[in-house]
Amino acid sequence: MLVVDKETFEPEVLKAEGTVLVDFYGDGCVPCQALLPHVEGFEKTYGDKIKFIKLNTTGARRLAIGQKIMGLPVIAIYQGGVKVEELVKEDATPDNVEQMIKKYL
Repeated sequence: MLVVDKETFEPEVLKAEGTVLVDFYGDGCVPCQALLPHVEGFEKTYGDKIKFIKLNTTGARRLAIGQKIMGLPVIAIYQGGVKVEELVKEDATPDNVEQMIKKYL
């Protein structure tokens, strides 16, 4: 997965063509760490159709707030630089993430 920060988020996500999945996570977020291997697995399966990105919100709080990220984990889908769907906290389960991905293939 491509790791972005506050400097690279805009070109890699907001100006990207096609569909982009962003995994917003934090250093101390246990559910985020539990979800990460699943998201990495989905990248292996669907990475030829969707761009997979992760952003550590610990070092990018203003960016996260600007994207209306108020809790973690958040898995969001962007198209044309616009967030079109997201799964937040307990809704960000592996099954729900895969179902969301399949909608945008």
